[in-house]
Amino acid sequence: MKRFLACFLPLAAVAVALPAHANPPKVGDPLAWPTLKTWLEDPPVANDAAGKVVVHWFCSPRVPLCRDDLARLVTLREAGKIYVIAYINGGKRDATKLDPVRSEIAAGAVSFGPAVGKLMKALAFGKGPAAIITDTDGKVAHVQLSGDPDALDQRDAKVNELVAAIKELTIVADGPPEVVKSGERFEFKISITLAHWLSFNAKAPTEVALALPTELACNASKLTGDQIKIDGKTLTASVTCESKQRGSYEVRAEYRFGYLNANGSQALGSDGVRWKFQVKD
Repeated sequence: MKRFLACFLPLAAVAVALPAHANPPKVGDPLAWPTLKTWLEDPPVANDAAGKVVVHWFCSPRVPLCRDDLARLVTLREAGKIYVIAYINGGKRDATKLDPVRSEIAAGAVSFGPAVGKLMKALAFGKGPAAIITDTDGKVAHVQLSGDPDALDQRDAKVNELVAAIKELTIVADGPPEVVKSGERFEFKISITLAHWLSFNAKAPTEVALALPTELACNASKLTGDQIKIDGKTLTASVTCESKQRGSYEVRAEYRFGYLNANGSQALGSDGVRWKFQVKD
């Protein structure tokens, strides 16, 4: 099954080649994907890797540790939010045997051939297994230089840590202070900011609905369309209220919106926030 969609440009076609410096990259450095020409199926696609932890995995055939690490890597990838680019220092048959992607759509790519051997030599990776882990900003987060159990455990722990830290959106709910004076106006405001690899879907239903006590006089209880502002990666919605009746109040707002991943796939965001406050004279 083909993993590449013609409407998306593979990063391998535009990336700057990894420099040959006979040393692995350093943690914190940005990493450009190596430009290689021979791939088991399709080359890696930047839009498919967006928002994921990328594992650049280097191995050679007839290396027992590579075969052992393959199973571990597949398990790691299947957990989600991981994109694997494998570099196999051998022929097509070798790459097929050491393929961690296994034709899974948008899961990664597998390269092979003499250029891989030159790249591994330039990186001082020996025969592998070795790996470079990059975060969602494309920066090196970890470098694995051997296939011993401790090194593999450290790599897997780092990948899991990076995956757990991925935040697709940030929600901020601003509301009235704990105590509001009777007759004073106050505001409920929701701000939703998407991660840099996502965008709002203008075609999806977008709304914010508030469950309001009858004692509150508000300018709206449900916001849709132009009542909700979207500026780049940030959505904001607000409702202004007041109350002349003393008491303790609780207000809940439910929001719903659609967003797009870099590869064009759609997703829906929905949840709620809650405010508690008192109205006093």
